[in-house]
Amino acid sequence: MIFHGGIMEIGGCLALLPVLVFGKPEVDIGNYFTFIVPFFQENIYLLILLGLIYGVIRVIGAIGLLKNKLWGFVLSVINCIVTLILMPFMLPAGIWDGLFAGSALILMLVQYFGNKKITE
Repeated sequence: MIFHGGIMEIGGCLALLPVLVFGKPEVDIGNYFTFIVPFFQENIYLLILLGLIYGVIRVIGAIGLLKNKLWGFVLSVINCIVTLILMPFMLPAGIWDGLFAGSALILMLVQYFGNKKITE
């Protein structure tokens, strides 16, 4: 969760900051990143902001998990489920999001439920 939120989401957004601040006005970030949904392609700058928000929420949930807090677990599970639902719309980058979010979700659920059975 920390890697996915910190490196992939927040780091990816911050890596584009110099281009936004010091880049030439004619540079269009949309030329370097492609998505299958035209709306995302047309609103790439808003998508970067959304990625930053998702990254911060993901890191906050991971901190809650590290402190063994139930709110961190719930926040992280919600974040992973939302990511898995939205990943088809974010192709091709959504593949990595799905791998990380799916793996984290499986690990969290296995840790939380352990060896409990559905019926005794």
